[in-house]
Amino acid sequence: MPPNTTASSGQEPGKSGRKKGRKARLLVIVLVLAVIGGVAYGGFWSVSTVRASFPQTEGTVKLTGLSGDVEVRRDGYGIPQIYADSDEDLFMAQGYVQAQDRFYEMDVRRHLTSGRLSEMFGKGQVGNDEFLRTLGWHRVAEQEYETTLSDETKKYLQAYAKGVNAYLKGKDGADISLEYAALGLTTDYKPAEWTPVDSVAWLKAMAWDLRGNMQDEIDRALMTSRLGPQQIADLYPDYPYDRNEAIVREGSYDELSETWTGNSAGTAGTAGTAGTAGSTETGAGAGTGAGTGTGLGTVGASDALQTQLSGLYDVLENVPDAVGVNGNGIGSNSWVVSGEHTITGKPLLANDPHLAASLPSVWYQMGLHCREVGDKCRYDVSGYTFAGMPGVVIGHNQDVAWGFTNSGVDVTDLYLEKLTGEGYEYDGKVVPFETREETIKVAGGSSKKIVVRTTNNGPLLSDRNDELVQVGKKATVDNAAPDRGDGYGIALRWTALEPGTSMDAVFALNRAADWTQFREAAALFDVPSQNLVYADTDGNIGYQLPGKIPTRGEGHDGSVPAPGWDSDYDWAGYIDQDELPFEYNPERGYIVTANQAVVDEESYPHTLTTDWGYGTRSRRITDLIESKIKDGGKISTEDMRLMQMDNSSEIARLLVPKLLAIDVDDKNVRQTQKLLEGWDYTQDADSTAAAYFNSVWRNILELAFGDKLPKELRVKGRCLYVEPTGTGPADEGQKVRECGQRDADQAQPDGGDRWFEVVRRILDDEDNDWWSAPATRTDEAVNTRDELFERAMKDARWELTAKLGKDVDGWTWGRLHRLFLKNQTLGTEGPGILRHMLNRGPWELGGGEATVNATGWNAAGGYGVVWVPSMRMVVNLDDLDKSRWINLTGASGHAYSAHYTDQTDKWADGELLPWSFTEKAVEDSTSETLTLKP
Repeated sequence: MPPNTTASSGQEPGKSGRKKGRKARLLVIVLVLAVIGGVAYGGFWSVSTVRASFPQTEGTVKLTGLSGDVEVRRDGYGIPQIYADSDEDLFMAQGYVQAQDRFYEMDVRRHLTSGRLSEMFGKGQVGNDEFLRTLGWHRVAEQEYETTLSDETKKYLQAYAKGVNAYLKGKDGADISLEYAALGLTTDYKPAEWTPVDSVAWLKAMAWDLRGNMQDEIDRALMTSRLGPQQIADLYPDYPYDRNEAIVREGSYDELSETWTGNSAGTAGTAGTAGTAGSTETGAGAGTGAGTGTGLGTVGASDALQTQLSGLYDVLENVPDAVGVNGNGIGSNSWVVSGEHTITGKPLLANDPHLAASLPSVWYQMGLHCREVGDKCRYDVSGYTFAGMPGVVIGHNQDVAWGFTNSGVDVTDLYLEKLTGEGYEYDGKVVPFETREETIKVAGGSSKKIVVRTTNNGPLLSDRNDELVQVGKKATVDNAAPDRGDGYGIALRWTALEPGTSMDAVFALNRAADWTQFREAAALFDVPSQNLVYADTDGNIGYQLPGKIPTRGEGHDGSVPAPGWDSDYDWAGYIDQDELPFEYNPERGYIVTANQAVVDEESYPHTLTTDWGYGTRSRRITDLIESKIKDGGKISTEDMRLMQMDNSSEIARLLVPKLLAIDVDDKNVRQTQKLLEGWDYTQDADSTAAAYFNSVWRNILELAFGDKLPKELRVKGRCLYVEPTGTGPADEGQKVRECGQRDADQAQPDGGDRWFEVVRRILDDEDNDWWSAPATRTDEAVNTRDELFERAMKDARWELTAKLGKDVDGWTWGRLHRLFLKNQTLGTEGPGILRHMLNRGPWELGGGEATVNATGWNAAGGYGVVWVPSMRMVVNLDDLDKSRWINLTGASGHAYSAHYTDQTDKWADGELLPWSFTEKAVEDSTSETLTLKP
């Protein structure tokens, strides 16, 4: 199973970049793997066997299919820059080089996207494969390849696949990677050839993790079992437009022409079209917290919806995440500053997408260079891509730079379907299902057949859980729904389940030479919908919201599941590309995107989502920019880097004065309360105050909201820190030993910036009902804000005593807030000794949830780092060779390569590496050169 980023144990940070001791480790791993497999081969693997999978990076290799020589130049971090004379040679070489470094990762990804993990890892993955086959990512990718992608894109995909297969030719699994050698001890799995569709399907997995508000849609519906409409509204407050500005602040929607018009400082350019249906249907606004649509809100507490969504919640939690954290907590930062505010006089562009911490990193750095850019060879581009996909996803070419953040627009809807016989009800009639049979092959076991049923709203997700099927048959719904009959199920409508053109968009972005071409490329990027920021060497900056974004029937805003039997809740179409918001050269001279609202709700007729991020990071980035440019100040590349590493906590700035004002009786709690005095709210790794505050914050969330949420949203296993039985210091040790006795099923919010906003709204209402918490065997009930805050400070005091020891001076945020990097599949599911050898960490980090340096943690699961800035870059449009970049791990997916995690220490310290682009700069930084010949 691909990595789950929540870790509880680890070892010393990897030293794979050092030669000392490396030979001994290699000998150990081959011996241990042989023992783990339980297979006696009459000998043991040698160091040379392990090294056999390392890529050849110097000399010459002949590749059938090339039309001319291709050079692969690698710098001291193993980052490749490819030079060719034709587009096909360029992408064929890209496929070959990525397979050299990352084929095991690529192979796992394609098995994930096609629902074939069981073929590699056995029966434990059958459930995941069933769900993924039901979604049908690979089937949709096949349709895209056959029907919607351009002939040019297909040609590039074919060339890339040819390069991958040229690398695989004649190799056994052990020749490709250490992981295959381990798998080979227990299965007969052999890697198959790569196909163009394998590359396209990865975009579906990326879109799944960035799918928007589906989890919020489920959560809101589940909350109706215990909470009233006002309480749910409290937990999903309206977006604070008056405090945290939307991304687009200039320009407007023209109702007569039904287009978005540019701001006065720039022209609109041409958006182009993405081949999707336009729509003049209007929604309920541009995002208003809990939403205004009815959906199934009136039947939200019914057995049918509650039981179906409860079971689906569990299914979704088990689905392997591709680049995110199962859709939760996904964010990113990007901003661009125009030359009027920079030292160079040309724009600077920064980007750091926040994704799951994986090993190797989800990103792969490389450059793709035509020796002479012209009709035969049209690319000169460098940046970050995904192993398994041609082109560059984020980066710059010789003319323009671009960055991505998740827009969060709502492109998924869940529908409660009324099932009857061999069909489902729709507007009073029974419509037959579309069905298909899927066969899941299982390594070491028997194949399993499943039937996938699809309604007009999409596949029935509830079919993938036997309990959901049975519950659906027994469930009841109130008068808003048809009679029970054969029961109910849940279907998913999602834009990514329709063939699209996102792969075309990648190549168009890579070639774009100006704002007009950039917007034409963005119009092809249908899923996932992302915020795109732009800068060019002529000094222009811009923003575009792309994507296939649905419009909905009147009264349905996508905030809660909808009744599938009523056509009034169907999607009406898609927002036309010319109507999507953009900005070009705004007068303020900068653009910030950090998952906040795209546009003010009153200035736009369509509902983009009801669930924006609440703008905590965007507000801080904006303040940092404004403070630098005030009174004519100028921003440098180094300033942009420092902004990326900003650790300031806005919730601490809000709460600490309230916490310090409380007169605490307990001397031990007073001792830790004083840690907050004089604190500057900066969450550095060595900060004692940050450690204590974040524990207080976590306990505030649990006490205020934990026991009030429905059971499906609860977590188990929080600790009870009992009062000492005596008065001496030794009794604190007893307090530690009794940790772990708090009642199970205590709910815990995730701690994200939505919860910042929830608490902010009720903070001055000291007697608000949310400030109540029940009595325990050690504490009296509390009913006011200060009583709850005092109890949270006490609980935090003893929680950290249990975790970090009695010496308060030794507490640090980094000791709690640690990053573990887990190798794919065998680093999470393999035997413990194998995980120990493949994984790396921990690293003690600063930052935290909703800081600019967003090393995210989930209050429901502890303080460990769950998602991270998966890469960081700053592009200098005055001199591209003065741009800077860093990856979370390294170029290589080989566990004992020098480039496995050779960037991680620098990433953790906030450093950026030089980013060579021009041929002279690349030549100067080259350490190894491999020539690929026809």
